[in-house]
Amino acid sequence: MRNIIVEDLKQVPLEKQRIEIVERKGLGHPDYICDAVMDSISIRLSKEYLEKAGFILHHNVDKSLLVAGEAEPRFGGGIVKQPMLFIFGDRATAEFKDIKIDVEQIAITTAKEWFKKNMRFVNPEKHVKYQVELKPGSVGLIDIFKRKGKVLGANDTSAAVGYAPMTRTEKIVLKTEQFLNSREFKDRFPESGEDIKVMGFRSNNILNMTISMAFVDRYISSEEEYFDKKAKILEEIEKFVVENTNFDSVNVQLNTLDMRGRGLGGLYLTVLGTSADSGDSGQVGRGNRVNGLISLNRPFCSEAAAGKNPVSHVGKIYNVLTFRIAQHVYDEVPEVEEVYIWLLSKIGSPIDQPAVAAAQVVMKGNNSLEKVRREIGEVLDFELGNIDKFCDELAQGKIQTY
Repeated sequence: MRNIIVEDLKQVPLEKQRIEIVERKGLGHPDYICDAVMDSISIRLSKEYLEKAGFILHHNVDKSLLVAGEAEPRFGGGIVKQPMLFIFGDRATAEFKDIKIDVEQIAITTAKEWFKKNMRFVNPEKHVKYQVELKPGSVGLIDIFKRKGKVLGANDTSAAVGYAPMTRTEKIVLKTEQFLNSREFKDRFPESGEDIKVMGFRSNNILNMTISMAFVDRYISSEEEYFDKKAKILEEIEKFVVENTNFDSVNVQLNTLDMRGRGLGGLYLTVLGTSADSGDSGQVGRGNRVNGLISLNRPFCSEAAAGKNPVSHVGKIYNVLTFRIAQHVYDEVPEVEEVYIWLLSKIGSPIDQPAVAAAQVVMKGNNSLEKVRREIGEVLDFELGNIDKFCDELAQGKIQTY
């Protein structure tokens, strides 16, 4: 029997609250890059372990630092004076019985492939240096992976929380960044770099969005051209936001630090389309939560999910699973207006047997929780009972964690 709690949450749903703040760090943001690359390394390691050992071995590659390089933007195209430094950290199994796994090569190769696929102007051979600091894990944590059973024991005592549904603000913040970093948008506006951050602030039914976008200097010949292209992009953003949401009023601002008459100092220009070429470093866990957003009005887990192993580390598994369960409850139980799911692990206990699994729900209108309490509990029980399949999806990279 699982310890499942379902309770009525007496609060105003976020969509009906006066103030809401939501942030999204986009594809080329240094923090996003760290999350994406390290999770890709975990996925690649999991595949390698399965092929060579028959099961996923201990690893947690959830520590990294992307140290900003040094670049000199210029109208028409600048230069990179010092490459970025990507430091890969924490634990990974490099040897199992008589089998060797080239952890260092896997990490570097995976990072280079990610840059090639996602960053148009970053040459992973020239613009990035790599430092691999992945060491063997502790005896106790490694032993978890040797214990047999349908699921492994939790490698930490940790808590996570997820919610559903997304608000209009959350949806449009996410969709706007994805639109700006789409292939179609980049084909039309190649001067738009991948380093994009979207900040949404809703006050009642008025939406204010502040967007930061790194422009690529090779496509800008002068200050006048920069502001001309910026105005055209801003017009496209405003059109997209208005067409894809239904607020009373929408106000969008782009690159608000810019100032005419100050030359390069008054513009957001980069050489490589990311502030990591000279302005800003990145770390795992400082970016988006596992649903792709930083929603300041919501409770959220402090764990960095990206890079953690997908079979025992509840900091990853529960972090993502809470959102899946919350969405499942919301979809299955129409009487629910808003739902929060909490999972708490106990180190060593099977991951399908959390110390507590709780649902806090805001009911629609005068609906009674008692009529749906059992149904909600059954959803939690079902998802936990199928956690092995969920972990397989994580291991295969079918679920994004950033």
